[in-house]
Amino acid sequence: MSRLQTTDGLTEEQVDLLGLVKEFVDEQIIPVAQELEHADEYPQKIVDQMKEMGIFGLMIPEEFGGLGESLLTYALCVEEIARGWMPVSGIINTHFIVAYMILKHGTEEQKQHYLPKMATGEIRGAFSMSEPGLGSDVAGIKTKAVRDGDSDDWTITGQKMWLTNGASANLVAVLVKTDLGHDSPHKNMTTFLIDKTEGFGETAQGVTVPGKIEKMGYKGVDTTELILEGHKTTTGQILGGEPGKGFYQMMDGVEVGRVNVAARACGLAMRAFELGVQYAQQRETFGKKIVDHQAILFRIADMASKVEAAHQLMVKAARLKDKGERNDLEAGIAKYMAAEYCDDVVNQSFRIHGGFGYSKEYEIERIYREAPMLLIGEGTAEIQKMIIGKSILKDYQLKG
Repeated sequence: MSRLQTTDGLTEEQVDLLGLVKEFVDEQIIPVAQELEHADEYPQKIVDQMKEMGIFGLMIPEEFGGLGESLLTYALCVEEIARGWMPVSGIINTHFIVAYMILKHGTEEQKQHYLPKMATGEIRGAFSMSEPGLGSDVAGIKTKAVRDGDSDDWTITGQKMWLTNGASANLVAVLVKTDLGHDSPHKNMTTFLIDKTEGFGETAQGVTVPGKIEKMGYKGVDTTELILEGHKTTTGQILGGEPGKGFYQMMDGVEVGRVNVAARACGLAMRAFELGVQYAQQRETFGKKIVDHQAILFRIADMASKVEAAHQLMVKAARLKDKGERNDLEAGIAKYMAAEYCDDVVNQSFRIHGGFGYSKEYEIERIYREAPMLLIGEGTAEIQKMIIGKSILKDYQLKG
């Protein structure tokens, strides 16, 4: 463990688990990440190994076949995995959010049906809020679920966007509009659990995954649209069994997801930092190693400070959630600052590499294309600032 990734306050079991994950990352992910990324190839072998290690069930309780670990343990594992190749952490992120939502909000039948198979990775989850043209305005979703009279049958029609694991998942938690007559649009939203097969094309009746969205970075993992054309489902597939609670269920999932994104930013920043320090000790200019130039040394100091600060913010947010306390402010701060610091650290490492950083032979070129995704994933920087600002104003409300 680096001095910038302290194990203070962790149990012996947590330290051992993190050690195994770090070894897995160093030996199985980093050596193949460049090749897989350049080919935009799904890392099936890595996913299969993560199944064997129990990573897909890290936070699922032991009674459902998982490891029953804390959010902090999960986030620290994600930090390590993102250090190896950030898209791999994305593969488990959406799965983790769906499993968390089922555990916290699902019916007993839904928990018994999905969680044991999610713990082994047999069922893999994706979740979907966004739509074309929607952006951060979740209240503006247009995908609708219409009930057939007073029966338990529903029909869903619409188009969803930006699904991580859209093709490789066989379970999707989808937020849709259900006209329940409430004045608040948020109370007219419902989360449905949609079963489908893996792959592209029509993956279930009325459910189509058209194909991969081509991206600048964040390759390997599949990012897709989801087309729903008269998909038939039942009340039994509503998360929690009751319509109208979908928005709040999704926001709870996103809250823990923001800790996850912060962890991914920490891991990516750490790798960029490692590469920058390594290169600075190897490269020579003007008769000495560039690390001996004060300008480079200052960059390294700045990078190290931001890596450490982001890590501590992420740890604080995770610990609060594990204690059962609300952490929307802390998760918002952690996600916002970790993503911003990551972007800056990656840029500084890129500049340390000079012209070689622009070459695809060097790992920093790939990382440079991956970092921007963290600035918008699970809510943009502007959304995080809104969350932070509103929460702060509640604490500092003027009296009288």
